Amino acid sequence: MADEDAEDSTEFEGLSHSEAMSIFRKELSKVMQDPLLVGLPSEPTVEEITAQLALEHGLAIMVNVRQQDKMATILPVVVVQDATVLDLKKAIQRHITLKQTREGGATYISWKYVWRTFWLMFEGQKLSDDHKSLKEYGISSRDEVTFAKRLKRK
Repeated sequence: MADEDAEDSTEFEGLSHSEAMSIFRKELSKVMQDPLLVGLPSEPTVEEITAQLALEHGLAIMVNVRQQDKMATILPVVVVQDATVLDLKKAIQRHITLKQTREGGATYISWKYVWRTFWLMFEGQKLSDDHKSLKEYGISSRDEVTFAKRLKRK
C-alpha cells in the first residue's frame, strides 16, 4: 500500500497547477456519474456532497423553499432530520449565498433584513419560533415552505 502511494505521488510531481486541476476535474467528472451524486453541481462543495449522502442514508430531509421572485424559484434545501426553524434559515442562507457566488450575482445579502421582512410559511402557518423543530410544524421531506412578506404593524 505504501508503495502505491509513493508511485502516485511521483506520478504527479512536476505537474503545473493547471495540469493538476485538469486531471482533478476529469476524475471528478467520473465520480459525479454515480447515480447517488446526480443532481449536484459539476463542482460540488464538501457540504453539498455530505448533505446528499445524509439524505440518501435517511439522516436528513429535503425541504423545497419557494422564493417570491418573478419565476417563483424553488430551492431544494437539505437539513438534518431534527432540524429547527433556525437550522432551516441557516441552510437557506448557505444555499442562496453559494448559488449567488456560482452565478456571479450579489455577493452580500443582509439576512437580518430578509428575516425581518419575510416569514417562512408552511401550509398557512408562520414558522415564527426559531427554536421549534420542523417536525413540530409538521414539515417532512419534500414539503414546501414559502417566503411570505411580513405585514407592518401600525
